[in-house]
Amino acid sequence: MQYLELIINIGFSICLIANAALYIPQIFALLKVKNSEGLSLFTFLGFNMIQLFTLFHGWIVNDLILAVGCIFSLITCGTVSWLIAYYKYFQKKPLDNVVR
Repeated sequence: MQYLELIINIGFSICLIANAALYIPQIFALLKVKNSEGLSLFTFLGFNMIQLFTLFHGWIVNDLILAVGCIFSLITCGTVSWLIAYYKYFQKKPLDNVVR
């Protein structure tokens, strides 16, 4: 039984790291195009809330693997959320339509 538990813990750890890594291509895409058109800030903020409460759960039940994995996911998904908000609401738009 300890062997099976070890296999499950290793697989779970790999999945948590993979979950955090899946946001990295979106970060690079946002930085490349400098536009968040078509991306939902609400969706990514929802992912952040899920990760935050999963982190709290891992902390309460003393599951260090879960807590650390959620911290990584919060960092990467939070970066996507921040970039979406920045490009949608804070980036200065070019003045292409100004009449001269």
